[in-house]
Amino acid sequence: MDYLANHIEALIFCSPKPITGDEIQGCLKEMFEADVPMNDIIEGIVTLEKKYQADEYSFGLVQSGGGFQFLTKPAYQASISILLKQQSKRRLSNSAMETLAIIAYKQPVTKTEIEQIRGVNCDYAVNKLLEKELIEIKGKSDSIGRPMLYGTNLKFMDYFGINSLKDLPTPKDFVQEEENTIGKEEE
Repeated sequence: MDYLANHIEALIFCSPKPITGDEIQGCLKEMFEADVPMNDIIEGIVTLEKKYQADEYSFGLVQSGGGFQFLTKPAYQASISILLKQQSKRRLSNSAMETLAIIAYKQPVTKTEIEQIRGVNCDYAVNKLLEKELIEIKGKSDSIGRPMLYGTNLKFMDYFGINSLKDLPTPKDFVQEEENTIGKEEE
């Protein structure tokens, strides 16, 4: 493997969140005190992707959340799920998940709008989501009182393993078709 790919590998490995091509380029520019063409960076990433496709590695290079990161391969899901189950004390509650879903699909959205949809107060859920950095304040509404507008961020996309909001399931993916019939079906 070439020298540049080794540096790219180290940057991806050390980054606590998915690292973008631009961030890699900025680090390499400072390191080498020269511009590193994006094509060379992409070539290094492709080299790494091929390297980690081998069965000898339990993880691979994945593009997620707008950048690149190392993730465990699906074949090791069982052992990882045991670990995650043991560490699951920090899971999102049902109310936080409902609130997060509303924010993801309706963003930018105010607390009042969320509460109208859910029918209950959502202060606690919004505060928990802000604490976990899955949502952020996107600005203020022009309506009376200028309430804050909430939306998702890159950490949200990374948390759910998507690259953009277009990757979210559509509401029709959740609907199970049922026939509108009365009585029993006759043969």
